[in-house]
Amino acid sequence: MCLETITTLSPVTNEPILTRKGVSSEDLRQKKQDELAREVTEQMGRPIAYTGVEIMTAIKRGSIPPYLTLVNSLVPAILAGNAVILKPSPQTPTIVEQITAAFMEAGLPKDVLQYLHCGSFTLLETLLRSPQINHISFTGSLTGGLAVQKVASDRIVNVCLELGGKDPAYVRDDVDLAWAAEEIVDGAIFNSGQSCCAIERVYVHERIHNAFIAEIKKVLSQYRVGDPSDPKTQIGPVISKQSKETIQTQVEDAIKKGAKDETPENDTFKNFPPNGNYVKPTLLTGVSHKMSVMTKETFGPVIPVMKVSGDDEAVRWMNDSEFGLTASVWTKDVSAAEKLIERVEAGTVFVNRSDFPSPDLAWTGWKNSGRGVALSRFGFEQFVKLKSYHIKDYPR
Repeated sequence: MCLETITTLSPVTNEPILTRKGVSSEDLRQKKQDELAREVTEQMGRPIAYTGVEIMTAIKRGSIPPYLTLVNSLVPAILAGNAVILKPSPQTPTIVEQITAAFMEAGLPKDVLQYLHCGSFTLLETLLRSPQINHISFTGSLTGGLAVQKVASDRIVNVCLELGGKDPAYVRDDVDLAWAAEEIVDGAIFNSGQSCCAIERVYVHERIHNAFIAEIKKVLSQYRVGDPSDPKTQIGPVISKQSKETIQTQVEDAIKKGAKDETPENDTFKNFPPNGNYVKPTLLTGVSHKMSVMTKETFGPVIPVMKVSGDDEAVRWMNDSEFGLTASVWTKDVSAAEKLIERVEAGTVFVNRSDFPSPDLAWTGWKNSGRGVALSRFGFEQFVKLKSYHIKDYPR
């Protein structure tokens, strides 16, 4: 989930905070998993078939089961000895309440983890400017990140930003088409495309372009859009009416400028439930970088596919973006891919996979996708202060 979330830290301590023996993560998982999964479905529209898996993934990254977006910063911050204040997105307000309750039940001392709900940026500015706050982590939009950075620039304070993305995928001409199509579709429209590192644009070698499009259609035709509380649903609604309008505007702009909607026939793509911000998973061909769908963040279930002549052209278009969060290359020739991804301007580059933050690898954005690092030992280091001790014996 790429939701607007701010984590602020009180002064770093020299003592570990987690000192009391509390409830085990397994006990909490069994008690909370269904409840947390249901809340994600109700607030975000993510299908219930997948939300339980997200909770399990969060557990694997931390000591208790908070939601995945916060775990990357929250758990290392606590383990490093910090007190933390959370400000959630108003679209998912109960996340911080559940997280705080779970930490308390696990044995975290009172007030080490706190949260606030506020719709006023003025109140948030006061918090960000406080000298008691030593580190700020923000996950959300580029606009929101720039606003946070501007306020924080009044003083010297660490700011970590994970912002927008326009993550590209390049499909070389040696792939197994059916396999690649299955993976690309999943990487692009899982959770209705609402993932920080979802595939948002696809470049395909011209020799396999038409055959690849045919395979994409086969995969899409089997997807089921519907009520997210139905276990059979694979794609639910998007997070808001504004998000729906943004996605539809990009699709309309692309078609107006010459793109073709090649989405296959699928009854669930048009017979939506009566309530909800549903968007049809959409396959676009004939796209170009003159279209907003190839340059602006979509954050929705759209697969725009552009034909390229080979590696050099693919890399050129992949790098033609203000964003640089992740990118992926799909090929049987892994050694060739390893050379290719060195030229790609992104914080994380995948070969034959996508949309998978690995806890042992640094998670960082290039360009307007952010600053700072989460995950891995590098991500942990942002939550501690360095201090050198240089001692010389007193002369006798």
